[in-house]
Amino acid sequence: MSKDDPTPETTGFDQLLGFTIPERNCRGRIVRLGPVLSKILAAHDYPVVLKILLAEALTVTSLMGSLLKNSGDQLTMQAQTGDGVVSLLVCDYRDGEIRGYVQYDEDGFDALGAEPGLEALFGKGHLAITFDIAATGQRYQGIVPLEGESLSRALESYFMQSEQVPTLIRTGISLSPDGEVAAGLLVQHLADGEDGRERLHVRLDHPDWEHVSIMSGSMTGEELVDVSLPLETLVWRLFHEETEVRTALLASLSRGCRCSELHFAKVLAKFPKEDRREMADENGIIRVDCAFCSKEFPIQD
Repeated sequence: MSKDDPTPETTGFDQLLGFTIPERNCRGRIVRLGPVLSKILAAHDYPVVLKILLAEALTVTSLMGSLLKNSGDQLTMQAQTGDGVVSLLVCDYRDGEIRGYVQYDEDGFDALGAEPGLEALFGKGHLAITFDIAATGQRYQGIVPLEGESLSRALESYFMQSEQVPTLIRTGISLSPDGEVAAGLLVQHLADGEDGRERLHVRLDHPDWEHVSIMSGSMTGEELVDVSLPLETLVWRLFHEETEVRTALLASLSRGCRCSELHFAKVLAKFPKEDRREMADENGIIRVDCAFCSKEFPIQD
């Protein structure tokens, strides 16, 4: 790489930046995916519409995952339907590692025409957000209808219904010959108090939140994916009139597919011997496909 080549520090590629506005009692996250996004999308030959869908899903998963408090915690976002062309969309985040894939009916997708919306892709679907807490082994899940013009809007509904936290999300996607870029902004109004997982004294009409949400809502997708604008510059553009804005680099992102022969061997060992025998070929090999990275693993039973 020459000294003139773009770097993560100048483009903000594959980085998560956090910020807080103390006087407004708000916090936010901003992310821009580049090489990591390209690596994930290249695992399957997705149509452009599904590339955009998965890019948005990876972006919002990164934003939400950065809200996790402890190492080893995992957030999984899953959009699922029983009657849509897209049967499953799943992404997860753990310690700066992201991964995701889409399952869909190719023939059904071809019949949808150009630029199908969320309802056309999923039908009557639902969106599930799952938090796996490493320290305790506990799992928390919230489920909302998969409604709205985008995943971002559906997730705003999730935060309102399941977390009771006013939340604004904006995303931008650019799939050009020069490279694939996806970026997003998440801003939240924090409650006056908290008891366990229950927020207290949430006010949807709080003047501080009204101000911050108006400012944040002015961010465009074009600005988010503009690699000439560092992430801190975008935050400064929105909130330069505030008395104090604190920023911190939260994570550098990577593709986090955790597949391996050892992993799949452990999974298969949990099946009864008769079931494993039916899975194996004439040489006693069970071939396992990883949906995340599109690799095949031959496991000797």
